[in-house]
Amino acid sequence: MSSSKLYTTFLFSLTITLLIQTSFGAEPLFHFCSSSENFTTNSPYESNLKTLINSLIYTTPLTGFGDASVGQYQNQKAYGLALCRGDVSASECKTCVSEAPQEILNRCPYNKGAIIWYDYCMFKYLDTDFFGKIDYTNKFYMWNLKNVSDPATFNYKTRELLSQLAQKAYVNNRYFATGERKLGQSETLYGLTQCTKDLSATDCKKCLDDAINELPNCCDGKEGGRVVSGSCNFRYEIYPFVN
Repeated sequence: MSSSKLYTTFLFSLTITLLIQTSFGAEPLFHFCSSSENFTTNSPYESNLKTLINSLIYTTPLTGFGDASVGQYQNQKAYGLALCRGDVSASECKTCVSEAPQEILNRCPYNKGAIIWYDYCMFKYLDTDFFGKIDYTNKFYMWNLKNVSDPATFNYKTRELLSQLAQKAYVNNRYFATGERKLGQSETLYGLTQCTKDLSATDCKKCLDDAINELPNCCDGKEGGRVVSGSCNFRYEIYPFVN
């Protein structure tokens, strides 16, 4: 999967999406189709992928995360995971992970790998084992078009909050943390960090630290933003966005 066209579409469309709490039935935040080979109709891989998807739809809402592989032979095996945002309910999680594979199969027909993100969940599958490895390939940025009045101070406080939340997330068995800090008498900064639970705690922390280091490229002086990958993500806003 490639992120070479990462920066070309956001200013017009994704920035607007950033300001809206995504509801089910709305457009996904982003997706990538795999560059690996395709599968054919009624092939063993298609059968294994369907079984995998059904398994993840069933298991993920129980804890907010699911991963599985289906298939006996390596060239027919499907690997997948689903992650729900740590503050959403089991029913919201189930709705999101049920919709996600339907949408990605429409957008990436017959691709042996794909990934899709919504506000409430992520769904990923591939024909090779990716569990326990930080995904640096599938990544995108989103940001608010509005600039803050004092970028240097705001950037410092944003990094400080997100670094604290990264520290909280990787020692939490849910790999999820939210928090806030006052910016002044009338303004508050809100943040969220999360990792997929197939990572080790060390790799969760590394993934989040690497994402936070991309703040200058992503969201310099912006009122809100996020860096999202196939393994971890952060988000910050100057308004509450978690449940």
